[in-house]
Amino acid sequence: MSQAKIAQKSPYAVEVEAGKKYWWCACGQSKKQPFCDGSHKGTEFSPMEHQAQTSGTVYFCGCKQTKKSPLCDGTHNGL
Repeated sequence: MSQAKIAQKSPYAVEVEAGKKYWWCACGQSKKQPFCDGSHKGTEFSPMEHQAQTSGTVYFCGCKQTKKSPLCDGTHNGL
């Protein structure tokens, strides 16, 4: 399995709206980080859906190495 490209070594703080769906970029290639722009096409990666349960700030993983996809778990601190 290939490893995703590290988009940045910190999370993306995003204001989300309750009930809305967001598509997190899992490959690291998107130009619209942290969200998918279709750059994964032709790879083994697929975007991951995140449906916000509540409105507020969510920290999406920027390093693409998290164990809690699509949210940051602090893995970037060890890279």
